[in-house]
Amino acid sequence: MRFAHRTFAWDSEAPGKAAVHCVIVGFDKESQPRPRLWDYPDVKGEPVSVEVGQSINAYLVDGPNVLVDKSRHPISSEISPATFGNMARDGGNLLVEVDEYDEVMSDPVAAKYVRPFRGSRELMNGLDRWCLWLVDVAPSDIAQSPVLKKRLEAVKSFRADSKAASTRKMAETPHLFGQRSQPDTDYLCLPKVVSERRSYFTVQRYPSNVIASDLVFHAQDPDGLMFALASSSMFITWQKSIGGRLKSDLRFANTLTWNTFPVPELDEKTRQRIIKAGKKVLDARALHPERSLAEHYNPLAMAPELIKAHDALDREVDKAFGAPRKLTTVRQRQELLFANYEKLISHQP
Repeated sequence: MRFAHRTFAWDSEAPGKAAVHCVIVGFDKESQPRPRLWDYPDVKGEPVSVEVGQSINAYLVDGPNVLVDKSRHPISSEISPATFGNMARDGGNLLVEVDEYDEVMSDPVAAKYVRPFRGSRELMNGLDRWCLWLVDVAPSDIAQSPVLKKRLEAVKSFRADSKAASTRKMAETPHLFGQRSQPDTDYLCLPKVVSERRSYFTVQRYPSNVIASDLVFHAQDPDGLMFALASSSMFITWQKSIGGRLKSDLRFANTLTWNTFPVPELDEKTRQRIIKAGKKVLDARALHPERSLAEHYNPLAMAPELIKAHDALDREVDKAFGAPRKLTTVRQRQELLFANYEKLISHQP
């Protein structure tokens, strides 16, 4: 590859133009001169030349010619699998919106089963939403609750009228979400899409009584290690390097960017240092409880305490990946990431 322009927004004078993002690559048979690479910190702005060594790989980075394959399972023993959250498939009747909350909570039986519910909008913007989580509901409670009876009858009707046989089958258990995957421990909650402008992948850690919707991914995280790793510069570098895009925003995929995240084996001291540093990130966020994740990670307004906490976390994660000290460039992290990836897949069966 002789030259490449990373993702930029394609402009057009056509009316009603679509949002189109492009890359440009050029090839020749010669080995000289050294390849050229341009990046677009602002996808609608001017390109910036990026220093390149001897080659540009398929991910348009200065690195080895390795192709990262999707994996059904984490290639690192340190990573917990990430899966889709819970799908209600209920016609909205198991969900409780803000304007419905008081009515549902006024029913003392139904109130016992109300749980916080988090999808991507709630995760990123700090919005309130709830659901009726009735996995262990007693039949007598349904009989005594006007709210539960009305809503479950509506769920049953909605599912029974579906054209999909699988949904009609779910009408037999109207009190349950159609697909359930709720962790029984504290867990890491990951959005499906993150703005390209973020310096860190915006994730949150929740207790098991907060129900994750199918618009997010979750991974069991009893000790906080997953939160710390996902909050590091090492992870967002991996995501930006090999992950998919929605326009120019970062699209998370458990099989591509999470299961392939090449975390080396951690000794107990290293693990505890990373967990401790991750908790400091949460502590820094807690200094401003009124802020949503989107506000915490506005690249123009991150709190100094949060920046400091992330720097300390990066120092620990970078060292765990083999760096002698905290790294300062994307290229340095990419070198370690691809080297660790090649090492881990060489040991795969």
